[in-house]
Parts: sequence; structure tokens; C-alpha cells
Amino acid sequence: MKIGLLQINPVVGDITGNAARIERAHAQAVARGAELCLTPELALTGYPPRDLLFYDGFCRAAFAEAQALARRIHEQFPEGPALVLGCPEPNATGQGKALFNAALWCEAGVIRSRVRKSLLPTYDVFDEARYFEPGDVSGGAGVVEYRGLKFGLTICEDLWNDKDYWPHRLYPVDPVEAACAAGADVLLNLSASPFSLRKQALRRDMLSAIAKKRGLPLVYCNQVGGNDELVFDGRSAVYGPDGAVLARAAGFAEDVLVAGVSAQGSAAQSIAAQNNATDDEPSASAEPSSSSEPSGSAEIWRALVLGTRDYLRKCGFTKALLGLSGGIDSAVVAAVAVEALGAQNVLGVLMPSPWSSRGSIDDSLALAKNLGMPTRTIPIEPLMRSFEAALAESFAALTPGQGPGTTEENIQSRIRGNLLMALSNKTGALLLTTGNKSELAVGYCTIYGDMSGGFALLSDLRKTQVYALARHINALRGGASPQAIPQAIPQAIPQAIIDKAPSAELRPGQTDQDSLPPYDVLDAILALHVEKNQTAAEITGAGFDAATVERVCRLVKLAEFKRRQAAPGIKIAWRSFGSGWRMPLAAAPLP
Repeated sequence: MKIGLLQINPVVGDITGNAARIERAHAQAVARGAELCLTPELALTGYPPRDLLFYDGFCRAAFAEAQALARRIHEQFPEGPALVLGCPEPNATGQGKALFNAALWCEAGVIRSRVRKSLLPTYDVFDEARYFEPGDVSGGAGVVEYRGLKFGLTICEDLWNDKDYWPHRLYPVDPVEAACAAGADVLLNLSASPFSLRKQALRRDMLSAIAKKRGLPLVYCNQVGGNDELVFDGRSAVYGPDGAVLARAAGFAEDVLVAGVSAQGSAAQSIAAQNNATDDEPSASAEPSSSSEPSGSAEIWRALVLGTRDYLRKCGFTKALLGLSGGIDSAVVAAVAVEALGAQNVLGVLMPSPWSSRGSIDDSLALAKNLGMPTRTIPIEPLMRSFEAALAESFAALTPGQGPGTTEENIQSRIRGNLLMALSNKTGALLLTTGNKSELAVGYCTIYGDMSGGFALLSDLRKTQVYALARHINALRGGASPQAIPQAIPQAIPQAIIDKAPSAELRPGQTDQDSLPPYDVLDAILALHVEKNQTAAEITGAGFDAATVERVCRLVKLAEFKRRQAAPGIKIAWRSFGSGWRMPLAAAPLP
């Protein structure tokens, strides 16, 4: 049987628009001979719909659209394939949460069967138990018979609980095991599995292990696209009963994949939809070798470009602007924005002060020229003098004898933030902030200053990762990669920006290391503390200087109030600041 995987990029909340996307993808799959089609998890509402699910009218509209979609595709293709559709289903049992996270089996114009997600994740960015009642997998509830085959249906997390793969399981039941016990011939999974660095390798290994263990073909359909902080990388795939990848859809792009399976799991056909998407991973009938794996920076680049493009598009923006400082962070943000939106839609704003070096100004202009983006220059010295004059009497009275310091440095940052926000308001362009995870972690950023803006696309990249990404961007030359900046030249980011010591340039001769440990040390500590949940004592025990570790961990705690007010960013790490980070503000330090 040929199965069509409809890897769509939904807009959260756009029920009718998402239905149209599904309908178009379904028609493409039918044209390629599909006999059964499936969508990603909650494809009709987009994932994650979050508190939209508390609106009864929204959920009723989604289910009504699912019924209407079932009728429309049957009218269009009377003999055509059934559609397995991800949609919230009202809970009519009279107890429990108001909804199920369901896979609706649409056949012959009606919803023939409903399979409900059993395992509801409540960790990191997931909070599904807030909205959904878990489904019951007993008695073959997750198996649907169709055209002579029994299909075991699961939804995303339902696959992530195999007792032989995970040394510590989160749930007492395994829906895959239940489906196999009920006689499933083929395993289907509707998924919305977000991207994080190195997750694809884990995901592929786990899916392969499950298919091999069960001796059954496994068909996995994942969502693609950016929704708020989450990027979904797609890469829907079909695995054979020996664990081999029989077919794989594109990464970071919409795709329709049609692949043939049988009860014995042999590959009958593997046909990917023809589009402009490409993937680093081969979609042939063999696992990619380690040498073919995309690098960390290559994965990050694709996630940032897709996440930025979709965030602006889905929020209704067509243009962006940012401050160009001559530093590495603003250079990388500019390169991502140009790739995501087009150079003509990104404005770089230079705001030199008396402390800005000539090199930083020249480097910013060279960067803009290389990327083909327009710039404006607004010197801030007159505004600095105005603030000094306005505050001189009060400062002298309240803090006699104190000279300029951090307060005056923050005023510079806030002047720039006000100017950028004014341009954003006037032009309708979204302001992109340029801070990275290292700075956000320890509070090396100014609230209402350089933190001003609507999207912080580097907020989950440590400083050392930003440098690595800059080098990757410069390696994307003249179409050498399908993800290359179209107008890139051998040094899209001037080498001087990469080579110079990082500095906020808020006072003469300033560098970041006046206030922070070297970034390789700082980032190593942050990786352990923020991303691996280690305490200061544990990190010190790993060989780091105790005083440095204590200071860094203290700064992370003190900066929590700033992160609460930060713009949203793109999740890259397994553990990120954002909706999955839930630290108290008024609390004692960790031991």
C-alpha cells in the first residue's frame, strides 16, 4: 500500500487555512498514487495551540472543519485514500479534561474511527495534560483495519516510551506495544516533534530501533515550520521492519512523501514530492553515514532562517530592522534576517557614540554591503549630552562624588533602544534584538535597551556558537549550498568582525571580558548549569574554578527578572530559556 505523508507548515489557529493546506497536500499525494494519507499531530489547529484550546468555540470549529474536510476529500476523490487527520476532539464522556488529542480516521466522507493520544508530555515546552484527557490504548483501541491491513495509530509522544530503548521511562504503558498486541501490521505516527540540536539523530535512532524491535514498518509524519519559539524540522520518514530508512521527506521545508509498504514491510515505492526543498540527509534506502550528517552550525542556520521567516510571516510582518554595532551578534542576526526575508526587507541602523571605533562603523557598512541590505546612521552623542544635562543636578544631589559608570552606559543602550523602537513603530518593521544566550544568562544586557524588540533569534545560542555560525555563514559561498545567502561573497561577514575582541563599546577601551570570564569558560559553565541542570558544587567538582562558577551561577539567578521581560526567540538547545524554563524570581540560590 502506498502511504502519503502530508508534511505541512500550519499556522496555529488558522483552521480553514490549515484545512486548505491539508487538502492541497492530499491531492498531491493522490496524484502520486497514495492509498492512505496522514497528517502531523493537531494539523488542523497547528501545534502547539496552547490556551486556544480553552476556547470551546475554537475547538468546536476545528472539529466541524474536520468533518467538512472528510466530506470534501471524498467528494473530490470518491475512490480515493482515507485521511488520518490530527485534530482536537471534544470529550463527550462526561469526565476528565474537555478534549482528546486525536487522530481522526476520515473515510468515505465521514470520521470512521478516532484514536486518542495516550501519553501526554508535561516536561520542557510541553504541557498537554493541561488541556487533554489521555486516551485508552487497551483492547485494540489504537488499531484500525483498512484495505486488508491493520494500522496501529499513535501520536507523537506515544512512540517515546519503549522500555528497551529508554533506561528510565516516564509512563507505565506503551501504546506501541498495545497496538502490536492487537495485531497491527503497520505502525503510523502523527507527530509534532520540535527541533533541537542533535535531536534528529536521536529521533532517527529511536524510530529505527522500534521498527526493528517490532518487525513492522513504521510511518512517521512530522510537522514542519516555525511556531513562536519552536521550529519543527519535518523529516517525516518510513522505516522498514529491519529499521532501515525506506524514504524520508525534506528537512525544514513542506513536502509530500509517498512510500509503499506491505504487511511484510518491503519497500514497494518511495517517491518524494518534487519541490525546491533539499535535505542534508539522504532519503535513499540506507541510513546516512556519520560523514553525511549535517553539522551543528548547518542545522542551527536552517532552524534560525525558517524560524525567523515563519515568525514574521505568521505575525503579519514583511520587514525587519536591527541595530548594527560592528559586533558578531548583530552581523549574524543580519545574515539570518537577509536569508529569511530578502535583503531589501531588512534595515540595518548604525548608532555610533563617541566610544564607537571607526573600525566598528566601517565593519557594519561592509557587512551591509556584502549582504545587500540598506542602512541608516543616527549618531547618538547629542542625545547622550541631553540626558547628561537633564540628570546632572539629580545625580549630583543623590550620588555626590560619583562619576560616570554603569548607569551612563545603560543610558546609551536605552537611547539606541528608543531610536530602534521609534523606527519600528514608524515603518511597521519588526525590531530584531541581537543578544545571545550567554549574555541573557548572566544579565550582560540592558533591559529596555539592547533587549528592546519583538524577536530575539540568537537567544538560545551561546557566544561560542554564534562565532561558529558566523564561520559557517562565510562558508556558504555563491550557491555552494542550497541554503546559501543568494548574494553571498567569500566573506559575507567581514573577517574583522570575527577576529575583534567582543565589546559593547559603551566606554573607552571596553571589552566583554572586563566583566565576564572568557567566553569559552563561561559557555562551558552555562552548558552545565543551564542546559544540564548542574549545581555550582557539581560544576566545580568537574574541575572548574570555584569562584568563577559561584559568580556565574549567581549572575544567572539575578538575571531571571530580565529574562521574564525578554523577547521570544528560537529554541535550539535541549534546555532553553522560554516557555520550558520555569524558575522562581523570589527564591534562595541553588546549593
